[in-house]
Amino acid sequence: MRFFEMTSGAVLENLRTSEKGLTQEKARERLLKNGPNEIKEEKKKNVLEVFFSQFEDLLVIILLVCSAVSILTGNGDSAAVILLVIVMNSIIGTVEHFKAEKSLAALKNMSAPHAKVIRDGNVCEIPAREVVKGDILILEAGAVASADGRVIEAAGLLVNESSLTGESDSVLKSDKVLDSDGREIVLGDRVNMVYSGSLVTGGRGVVVVTATGMETEIGNIATMINKAESKKTPLQKSLENFSKKLTIAIVIICLAVMALSILRGEEILDAMMFAVALAVAAIPEALSSIVTISLAIGTQKMAKQNAIIRDLKAVEGLGCVSVICSDKTGTLTQNKMKVREIYRDGVSHPAERFDSNDDLILPMLLCNDAAFSADGESIGDPTETALIEFFGKERCDKVRSAYPRLAEIPFDSDRKLMSTLHKINGKPTMLTKGAIDNFLDRLTSIEVNGRVRDITNEDKKEIVHMNVFYSERGMRVLCFAKREFRNKTDINENDENKYTFIGLCAMTDPPREESKAAVTDCISAGIKPVMITGDHKMTAIAVAREVGIFKDGDLALDGAELEMISDSGLSEMLPKVSVYARVSPAHKIRIVTLWQELGHIVAMTGDGVNDAPALKKADVGVAMGITGTEVSKDAASMVLADDNFATIVKSVASGRSIYTNIKNSIMFLLTGNLAGIIAVLYCVIMGLSAPFTAVQLLFINLLTDSLPAIAISMEKPDRNLLNEKPRGINDSILDKKMIINTSFIGILISISTIAAYYIGLEHGAETAGTMAFSALCLGRLFHCFNCRGSKPINVLGFGSNPFSIVAFAAGVCFLSAVLFFTPIHDLFSISLLGPSMIVEIIFFAVLPTVIIQIYKNIRYFLGNR
Repeated sequence: MRFFEMTSGAVLENLRTSEKGLTQEKARERLLKNGPNEIKEEKKKNVLEVFFSQFEDLLVIILLVCSAVSILTGNGDSAAVILLVIVMNSIIGTVEHFKAEKSLAALKNMSAPHAKVIRDGNVCEIPAREVVKGDILILEAGAVASADGRVIEAAGLLVNESSLTGESDSVLKSDKVLDSDGREIVLGDRVNMVYSGSLVTGGRGVVVVTATGMETEIGNIATMINKAESKKTPLQKSLENFSKKLTIAIVIICLAVMALSILRGEEILDAMMFAVALAVAAIPEALSSIVTISLAIGTQKMAKQNAIIRDLKAVEGLGCVSVICSDKTGTLTQNKMKVREIYRDGVSHPAERFDSNDDLILPMLLCNDAAFSADGESIGDPTETALIEFFGKERCDKVRSAYPRLAEIPFDSDRKLMSTLHKINGKPTMLTKGAIDNFLDRLTSIEVNGRVRDITNEDKKEIVHMNVFYSERGMRVLCFAKREFRNKTDINENDENKYTFIGLCAMTDPPREESKAAVTDCISAGIKPVMITGDHKMTAIAVAREVGIFKDGDLALDGAELEMISDSGLSEMLPKVSVYARVSPAHKIRIVTLWQELGHIVAMTGDGVNDAPALKKADVGVAMGITGTEVSKDAASMVLADDNFATIVKSVASGRSIYTNIKNSIMFLLTGNLAGIIAVLYCVIMGLSAPFTAVQLLFINLLTDSLPAIAISMEKPDRNLLNEKPRGINDSILDKKMIINTSFIGILISISTIAAYYIGLEHGAETAGTMAFSALCLGRLFHCFNCRGSKPINVLGFGSNPFSIVAFAAGVCFLSAVLFFTPIHDLFSISLLGPSMIVEIIFFAVLPTVIIQIYKNIRYFLGNR
């Protein structure tokens, strides 16, 4: 229904309501019929669905098969331990899933709005979700429109629709009928309509609700977002690829070992159990839980830095971001207009040098509808609040009480002027502010150094020159003038002429103090920062240049220019374009898509509903927690509690650190598992008895490996992380360097393990297995210190990660309990060890770590000469 083309009366009649509003009974009927006024979310998984989704992994499936084989062969203990591992990992994954959802739910509750409506002829306040079609909404400065509606009464009603249009300037609303003349009127030009989620920045209005819930403009975009597919992070892709390759390798090796065992004359069931032991040795059971825990720990750290993570895997995705597309207002800037320059008496002054006793203070404070609330917060249009904040509440109240307003002519978009009448120095004086273009022909005199004289063409040229000078620096300029009368009690538009020029005031939304440093860090980290804004190009360039995004030789494009460039042409230009201005939602998606096609990981920030599709499309969508709409938060994978660009850069550093720690944890798990595989394969080839049982290997993987791996994930970030370039989208977690290191260390630990096995073999197969098990277990615990980083432990600092010491001590306690606590000997097939054997186990366990640390020290000190 095109309500903007209908008269107010026709709209009321169509919606079967009146200016007195609906009755409570009629409102309840409509609420039951049409449902609550809220955005419907996609159906979320329940606890059981999330729990069982954790089993959708090839490695988990292999473990389930292993547990089934154990049951068939009468090894119920092994099966129980395997199933325990799987269930524990699934519980951890489920808990972390709902933790992330909980963070967003808390954020939603913080911003849940209420609405002021007329019911049964009386004004009352109700929850926004209970608003229905036909309700009469009362909108005042500071309120948020809770539904779409047609304006039926407006008094200087200014509405910020940036959540839908991306335009930062407020729109003056009216109740006039719009004539489309057969053409489509875009949402931003529908001045007699108000849309859900829009902020009232000034004036007041009465609106009849025309759409609620999913029928609103916000709801339509939410529907599109729900249909969009989320992208997988590089870590997800890399781990999936790794799991597939590892699964194939495990299946082939296990079948080959089982075949060799059968050919050697072993019973089929014994051969199957040997293959199970090998599978258990090969599978890093703790991998999924370690990754989940590492990411969860990362989310807690980042929450303290004002970054709330909705999707755990986005933590890692941040670590390989190579392009950040950032909004301007509120993210790079303070989202608050501030007086920066004042032109008075033919001279431009920085705001801080302005004489507060100057007559210019009168029009700045009196011709102004902004006000201070009881708690000292300014309320009103951003340009007007900037003026009253410049002087402060005390001065503002003093001036306004001395010169009360006698009459006014409200601002409108045609005149671009606002006038008020006051008695100043005993004379009725009209004070006016507005755009300089609408003033020039109305000026007849100028006030210079307290004296009024006729204005000259040179004066006007100088005023225009200063206006251009300020505008080119991205400032918003207001002109102030006055007109004195002999006897006047009221004013109208015909009086707005014969002005005396007083001065100009230039304002900007200044950059955040930390933005410039954050952009510098961003560039040092090999990340391309790009500004995408709905503001004007000159303003965008000025801010981008000030924070360091826009440099000499860079390009800036606006929406109209983007429309004229092909995708192939824009792809070639992308590396040089640092600013996009006056863009639409479709343009944002296009920019993100083209960067992704060039092989980049893209982070996109946004706060409006119009940003939501691009947030969903980006690899890492970042929504604003303060100014962001609910739809943008739902579409994003991360929410900034402080709406600050610097927080994104900190999050990138955290993401890189977390990825490095996860990679080190994985290397720790793989080297230990490889050592176990080599030991088992060696014994098969040499015709020896199995060095480990399946339960022993599960003990190592679950208890003595999990805690050190978690400790590695707690390693402090390296300060040099932001000096490195982001890793490529196709870079595997198992790169060439990691494969070589894993293989070398795995062989080293396996040699020590086999050596311990041979010493124990002199006392029998069970003693040999006990010594091999003990040496492997303790050797992997020592290896935790090697995997904390690429530097030697003496450089990293032995006590700099206390978690690694605690994990080592806990692992030693677990191992000691198994070796020396008699009641559990049978479960783990343990034989008693003499003191000399324990010394030999410690020697073989610590030997690989000593060799690795010597190598690391030589490489480190030679490389730092």
